[in-house]
Amino acid sequence: MIVLASQSASRRALLTAAQVPFEALSPGVDEDAAKAALRADGLDARALADALAELKALKVSRRVPGALVLGCDQTLSIGDGAERGEMIDKAIDRADAERILRQLSGRVHHLHSAAVIVLNGDPIWRHVERVRMTVRPLSENFITAYLDSDWDECRWCVGCYRIEGPGAQLFSRVEGSQFAIQGLPLLPLLDFLRVRGVLKA
Repeated sequence: MIVLASQSASRRALLTAAQVPFEALSPGVDEDAAKAALRADGLDARALADALAELKALKVSRRVPGALVLGCDQTLSIGDGAERGEMIDKAIDRADAERILRQLSGRVHHLHSAAVIVLNGDPIWRHVERVRMTVRPLSENFITAYLDSDWDECRWCVGCYRIEGPGAQLFSRVEGSQFAIQGLPLLPLLDFLRVRGVLKA
């Protein structure tokens, strides 16, 4: 059994489908404040995802001594500069989502999906997976129709898309793991859980 420091429906669905025994607890982290502080320290997109995942796991680990606590986070950097590209956050409202989709249109971005396992307040495993994603040119009509159809779901996602839903239509090319896009570097995590005896080898 592990404890997922998240209420993300996508991460819970991935763990459930992979038959990983878990319970989910909210980390209660002010993500905006934490992200602002870490950015002020000069962290790039990859390091920021890793630090936020660790912060969430540490917060929950204090409440469940002896448990393996999984913290996760994602960051998005635009342009082929990978980690050092401009970072894009979750949309604050519908108009901001439209702006973000226009910014991603016709361009490459990188999604950094981080996972950290903490035991009794100590990080014992971590992994960050990067996916290179190419967004096709998006028309204004498409952006409007897309947000009309999926706004209630995609508004919570960095980049304003769910690859497992209508968000798949945004892309002309994806290089990397779909699990990572959905919020979890699942295969490396499963390897670790087998080593720890949580899953059968």
